[in-house]
Amino acid sequence: MIRVGVVTFPGSLDDEDAARAVRLAGLEAVPLWHASDSLAGVDAVILPGGFSYGDYLRCGAIARFSPVMDSVIDAANAGMPVLGICNGFQVLCESHLLPGAMIRNAGRTFVCKDQSLRVEATDTAWTNAFAPGAEISIVLKNGEGNYQAAPDTLRMLEDTGRIVFRYLGNPNGSANDIAGISNERGNVVGLMPHPEHNVDPLVASSLDGLPFFASLAAVLARA
Repeated sequence: MIRVGVVTFPGSLDDEDAARAVRLAGLEAVPLWHASDSLAGVDAVILPGGFSYGDYLRCGAIARFSPVMDSVIDAANAGMPVLGICNGFQVLCESHLLPGAMIRNAGRTFVCKDQSLRVEATDTAWTNAFAPGAEISIVLKNGEGNYQAAPDTLRMLEDTGRIVFRYLGNPNGSANDIAGISNERGNVVGLMPHPEHNVDPLVASSLDGLPFFASLAAVLARA
């Protein structure tokens, strides 16, 4: 069975939700603790949402130096699929696995709603089960989800097809309506919306989070 590690940092609050989504997708969820450098032989890693280390300094800035992140960085650079959700996306940026940074929402208010997105890239480990250009609805909840990057970085992301999701109706001021991006190889994806909250019809208005995990299963099945 495909084993997906879900990291828990001090202040993580969506780690259990991510683990449940993994299990609902028929995969095995493996808890990973921030203070350990072991990835327990997992096939992929999810960095969940929350407020790691209380978001002190900057969101994700302290979590980036957790022992587990040294192992995650090495594994990601070797090709392991890694998904960063919300705070996890911030950690990926702080770790320089993804470019850019998140700042306070343009309206300076916390946003919590079902958010429409357009799928821009389907050649990543986490998005290959989507149809190109598909419009999906995923839960969004953040106060510092305003993605920004230098102009040359934004041009690079656009020119190389590394913008994975774009907001339809920008909720936070993100440059170029960016909701999620990937690394060059496509094994690392970060996004602000929460696909783990869109996997169960009992509590979600859509099941548009399930293809994230179906994409992972398809990629690892071919490996």
